[in-house]
Parts: sequence; structure tokens; C-alpha cells
Amino acid sequence: MAGENQTRVTEFMLLGFSHGQPFLFVLFLVIYLVTLLGNFAILALVSLDPHLHNPMYFFLRHLSFLDICYSSVTVPKILANVLRSQATISYCGCLVQMFFLMACAGAECALLAVMAYDRYAAICQPLHYVHTMSQGVCTVAAAGCWLWGMLDSAVHTLLVSKLSFCGAAHLQHIFCDAPPLLRAACSNTHPVEVALHAASFFVGLSPFLFVIISYLRILAAVLGMPVAAGQHKAFSTCSAHLLVVTLYFVTANLNYNRPSTGYSPVADTVVSALYCIVTPMLNPLIYSLRNQEKFHHLHLQRLIRKQSHSVKITPELTVFTPSLTSPQENTEQEG
Repeated sequence: MAGENQTRVTEFMLLGFSHGQPFLFVLFLVIYLVTLLGNFAILALVSLDPHLHNPMYFFLRHLSFLDICYSSVTVPKILANVLRSQATISYCGCLVQMFFLMACAGAECALLAVMAYDRYAAICQPLHYVHTMSQGVCTVAAAGCWLWGMLDSAVHTLLVSKLSFCGAAHLQHIFCDAPPLLRAACSNTHPVEVALHAASFFVGLSPFLFVIISYLRILAAVLGMPVAAGQHKAFSTCSAHLLVVTLYFVTANLNYNRPSTGYSPVADTVVSALYCIVTPMLNPLIYSLRNQEKFHHLHLQRLIRKQSHSVKITPELTVFTPSLTSPQENTEQEG
């Protein structure tokens, strides 16, 4: 009977678009365009400029590509559904969207933890940084993040695909994700819920705690800096990074660990939009905020080189402040 009920479901109706369709279309379109513009700009700059071929920008490039994928999994379908009288998605399309959404979420959690460790190694263990974050280590770490997210997502997608959906398959959401699918199922969801909560701890909460500890160690090292101006700049940079990381991890964990009592579809939609749609837009702004002078400097260097081969400007590559330059970047500068 369960299999019968499941085969009757060919599509889901998304009920998160009841009001304000024109406004939502413009809002999501602007967010998506800003996300693509910011992340593609970072991808192009880091890929084309050899001065930015170091661990920090290697991981930033992966984060930008991941955020492009993250937004593209949900936003184009959201824009199409906003323009329709009935927002629907096929059963197979729903599972595919959930798979890539959770894969991006798991990969981003792991990547943010790796990026935090990279900054910790550069500041707190400078003598071992070149060996700790070698090219091989960075490549394996980045590949591990992607693999981690895909494996976690594959398990959850397989478990959700075994659920039965009876009658009208309505999802109180704007895209397909595990929590709204569990609420819409008419079969026993307890095993899937247990697996989801366990995964949210290892995939979401553990990396968040690791990021917090890494930045606390960095801030402790910054306190020993003799220059007050450097301390202020480092604190502001760390605060900006922690703000966007906390926004992502807190909203993601709320989405997957929210208690069933007091459930609100509107609150659930807002929380999901924050970590799936808004955070990918904020990441390029926050992570490149303290490097704007460097980016402008490198752009100016290219313009001058085009006009005169006799002019040479050596860019300064910094991590947080000029006094917090990583050992690998110092070697490049001296060369």
C-alpha cells in the first residue's frame, strides 16, 4: 500500500507563494544577480591573477563556485514558480533539487571549517604554514568537502525517496528540502528524522564549533599585536567573517533541528531563504571586504602594465592586516 501511495505522487505543489508574487520575483531576481556577479568576479580575479594563487584564495574560489551552485539549485525554479498561477515541481525534480541543495549545504559547512583552519594555521602556526597548507593538502581538503556533502546528501535523498505521500502532495515551502517533505509524508518518518538530526550535528554543528574555536584562537593571537590599528582592523575582519558564518550555521541548524511544536510555514520559509539564498550573496561581500584595496591595486597594476612595460608594482598580499601576512605570501612578496 505504501508503494501504491508513493507512485500516485507525480508532482508536489509548493504553497510558499501565496502573496506578493511581483515583489518576490524582483527580490529573488536581484539577490540572484548580485550573487552571480559577486561570485563570478571573485572566480575570475583569483583564477587569472597568479599573485592570488595561495591557500586563502584557493578556498575562496571554491566557496564562490559553491555559492553559485547553491543559489542556482533553488532560485531559478523559484523565479519560474512565482510567475505561475500554481507553483509545482515534479516528484523526481523535487528529489534532485533536495539532493543538490543538501550536497551544497554539507560541502559549504565543511569548507567554512577548512577556511577557518587555514587562517588559524597562517596566524597561530606561521612556521609550519607552508607545509601544513601545501598545494596537495589544499586540493585534498577541497575535494573532501565536496565528497562529504554529496555522501551526506545521497543518504538523506535515498531515505526520503522511500517515504509514501498520500493524497494531495502539498509542501508548505518555496523549494524542496528534507523538513517539508517529512511533514508531507504519510508513512513513518522517525528513522529519517533520526538520521537527519544526527547528520545535522556532524555536518552542521561540529564544523560551526570548529570555526568558533579557530577564530577565538586567532583573536587571542591578535591581542598580542603591538599595533592598536592592526588590532582594530583584525577584529573588524574577524567580526565580519563570524557574522556571516554564524548566520549561515544558525539558520541551517534551525531548519533541520526545529521542533515540530509551534511550527510556522512563514518562519520556516524565511529561515531557509536566509541560509540558501541570502548567505551566498553575502559571502563574496564579506570575505573580500578587507581585500578591496588589494583587488583595486592589482587591477591598477594590470592597467599600468598594458600602457607601459617599464612600470612594475608589487602587490601586498595580506590575510587580515599588513602585520598578519601569511608565511607563504611573505615568500611571494620577497621573491
